[in-house]
Amino acid sequence: MKINAFCQSCGMPLSTEEIKGTEENGAKNNDYCRYCYQDGAFKNPKMNLDEMKDKVQNKMEKMKLPNYMIQKAVTILPALKRWKSKQI
Repeated sequence: MKINAFCQSCGMPLSTEEIKGTEENGAKNNDYCRYCYQDGAFKNPKMNLDEMKDKVQNKMEKMKLPNYMIQKAVTILPALKRWKSKQI
């Protein structure tokens, strides 16, 4: 299974409709996962990039994923839509 879409906040693969976040009207959002975005807003709007990096790293470590995968995931975060717009 090839996954083309990733959450533009945390990088999670958007492999199913169930994992996608929602808009206020209940429509699925194709850019963000349900853990980051629900009812048309970010679940943690004050979170910054460093906090997201820590969250992603901790979650992946708990899943016992290889270190190279964790580092790659953390490295791509600044290029995602949510964080790209906040960079100077």
